[in-house]
Amino acid sequence: METEIEAIKQVVATVQHAQQNELPDEFVSLFRPDAIWTTAHGKRLTGRDEISAFTHQVLPGAMKDSTAGYEVVHVLFIRPDVAAVKVRQRPVTLDGTPIEDENEGSPLYIMSKEDGQWRLAAGQNTIVQT
Repeated sequence: METEIEAIKQVVATVQHAQQNELPDEFVSLFRPDAIWTTAHGKRLTGRDEISAFTHQVLPGAMKDSTAGYEVVHVLFIRPDVAAVKVRQRPVTLDGTPIEDENEGSPLYIMSKEDGQWRLAAGQNTIVQT
């Protein structure tokens, strides 16, 4: 399972890379075609096309002042090819310094292994209230 966890961590690292570098196509490529995604503000997006349209609208320019760091904190294998992945999403400055006065995100990703690749099947982000 360690190899699978490392592959899952790589998907999360790619989410971070795509977000930090404002690369909507890289981000969208991580999803299954029928994925469900709910933003931290509760907007539900269904299917890769809808996720893509939203991401292409909001991601460019979103990281001009700050970004986020992503850390996998727990992986639960529901089946060998399906995993629930809990992530810590910390706001950081563009040089990677944590921003202490902004709320973290607490995403939960459901991932499935499709043709040997881990893909995002569903995601729910939640802003952590302090």
